Amino acid sequence: MLSDALLLQLGYNATLVAIGAALLGVSAGVTGTFLFLRKRALVSDAISHATLPGVCIAFMVMVALGGDGRNLIGLLLGSALSAWVGLLCLNWLTRHTRLAEDAAIGSVLSVFFGFGVVLLTVIQTMGVGRQAGLEGFLLGSTAGMLWADAMIIAVGGGATLLLILLLRRPMTLVSFDPEYAAARGLPVARIDLAMMGLVMAVTVVGLKIVGLILIVALLIIPPVTARFWTERSDRVVLLSGLAGGVSGFVGAAISASAPNLPTGPIIVLVSFALFALSMLLAPNRGVLAAILGHLRFQRRVHLRQGLLALAQGQPIYERLTLRLLSRAGFARADGVATELGRARAAKALRDEKRWEVVRADQSHEAAAALYDGLRDIETVLTKDQIVDIDRRIGGPQEVPA
Repeated sequence: MLSDALLLQLGYNATLVAIGAALLGVSAGVTGTFLFLRKRALVSDAISHATLPGVCIAFMVMVALGGDGRNLIGLLLGSALSAWVGLLCLNWLTRHTRLAEDAAIGSVLSVFFGFGVVLLTVIQTMGVGRQAGLEGFLLGSTAGMLWADAMIIAVGGGATLLLILLLRRPMTLVSFDPEYAAARGLPVARIDLAMMGLVMAVTVVGLKIVGLILIVALLIIPPVTARFWTERSDRVVLLSGLAGGVSGFVGAAISASAPNLPTGPIIVLVSFALFALSMLLAPNRGVLAAILGHLRFQRRVHLRQGLLALAQGQPIYERLTLRLLSRAGFARADGVATELGRARAAKALRDEKRWEVVRADQSHEAAAALYDGLRDIETVLTKDQIVDIDRRIGGPQEVPA
């Protein structure tokens, strides 16, 4: 059943939902990257909650004009206007009052969402409001999605991606260093507002599939997932879009294969699963890589300390140290150094004396800053510098390798 859903074989509506969710995921992942890099992730929460009053007011206006109030374009336009007002309120509070941004976000979020819930309750008392289905905008509702709905989502997502492509350079610069961007003459405030506007657009487009509460997860989790895999901002953008697209498509497919499962929450759970896998398995920043790196560092420390102990004729009691020395061929199982071990131990002791000279000499201050007790001195100093240090130390000028 799931394989049929992944291959788009479960019917017209399931295919529309899967494609729309994938497009939304790509748009949300790419847009959320700049929000994540700008360290303003919670702004998306305020914007999403600020859409609810607009949805309700748009419904009431369309009903007052003689319609049934369920026109998706009208509802999305209302949510966009409401979100924009919320965004302007947030910017005004952060710029013209002493409120910190997190406090301003909490204020805007709670006030707008509370007002929306009140309007939603009023709508339920209206004669045409009992079957309005506006609750679907809270957590998303894909049942009965039409071709026109899918096209609205596709066009909105595509337009957002196009704007991001045009603004990616200034938005990247502002995200990393707004002071430098301002020094170069870039209008930081306008770029910030454009960035928030793109987030608002993705939020409005995603109301139908994910809902205003869960769209925040689709904006933030894919960029965080991508960040585990790369250090470059352009690759973070691409990987974030890929993670969002995969989450949307797979989540919609799982929901279609099990009709009782809601689409929006399943998409978010799939996105979290990708995040968890990345957190565990990413090669450089993942938990497993950190554990393996710690174990490698621990073995290097034990091996280094073991060689220094051999060089000074000290007994070795640590089992791990003995095992590492024996495995490397530097000592027998009873702790007696081999010929190779004596040579490497002499080299380790000689390097320690060299590092002492380097750390005491101000002319080698830059090299001394790299000392960690494990780094080979040959990777820091030239051969002539090492010869000069050996001359100052005295004793043997060469150590068997």
